[in-house]
Amino acid sequence: MASPEIEQLIGLLAKLPGLGPRSARRAVLYLLKRRESVMTPLAHLLETTAAAVQTCSTCGALDSTDPCAVCADPRRDALQICAVEEVGDLWALERSGTFKGTYHVIGGVLSALEGVGPEDLNIAPLVARAGEMPPGGEVILALSATVDGQTTAHYIGERLAGTGASVTRLAHGVPVGGELDYLDDGTLSAAMKARRPV
Repeated sequence: MASPEIEQLIGLLAKLPGLGPRSARRAVLYLLKRRESVMTPLAHLLETTAAAVQTCSTCGALDSTDPCAVCADPRRDALQICAVEEVGDLWALERSGTFKGTYHVIGGVLSALEGVGPEDLNIAPLVARAGEMPPGGEVILALSATVDGQTTAHYIGERLAGTGASVTRLAHGVPVGGELDYLDDGTLSAAMKARRPV
């Protein structure tokens, strides 16, 4: 039987997405065998990252600066805001290289089953940002093609109706039930180019 420290580490790693108890046990054994080259640098980097990374007060992304690098970049198109569910979706769109505007992280989707309502999400700041956009502004709803994602997109579309910004959604390329973070760059690129009004 492993020591309490090892069991605690296995338990913590097993909470990570994609890792169960068996995968976590293998990861811990790997780390313990490579303490100097992997485990110690990883522990230091986790501590440093936890202290340095913060949430952008403008868009809700994670970065070591506030505003984040995207919001602070003067080359980004201020007439476009792409609303995504989570930071992973923002990273996926950035990897595709097709979007040159700014982002807004909603922080999830509406879900009656999980008790997530509009007040639990970052929707009000998006509406405020859209209301401050110059004429010709566009909010792109890049939410997952799940029932909850579609419900959230519909709700946000209604909230944005009085802002003056046009509201579009991703179209072709995103499969029903698909999540942006798991799609390839080509699919994301096709979906971004084929967006349509809400």
